[in-house]
Amino acid sequence: MKLIISSVSGEPIYEQIKNQIRASVLNGELKAGEALPSLRKLAKELRISVLTVTRAYNELADEGVVQNIQGKGTFVMDKGNELMRNQLETQARTSLAEAVRAAKAADIPLADLTRMLAEEYEKLPS
Repeated sequence: MKLIISSVSGEPIYEQIKNQIRASVLNGELKAGEALPSLRKLAKELRISVLTVTRAYNELADEGVVQNIQGKGTFVMDKGNELMRNQLETQARTSLAEAVRAAKAADIPLADLTRMLAEEYEKLPS
């Protein structure tokens, strides 16, 4: 996992960390049970305060994306977690809304769009 932090983006650094880790979990780059870098290691790599990383990790834990285990580290939660499932559903709905807008712009009938969705769904492993 490679995090890219921008000091000129206007978005707080802890939010940038949080958003990039959440995206990595949602897209499958980070798997359930996988350990995140330690607070100190990530802070050193990014040249930021340990408190900034701590805030990002704690907020991700509050969202159910990761779990902090005292003395062991921070680990990615299973996607079966209800909060994680809700986030994945939201992401799917957002992507579907975008696909619907594109289909309507291209005058693709709903039946064809449904067929295309089914084809794409079947291509991916469970």
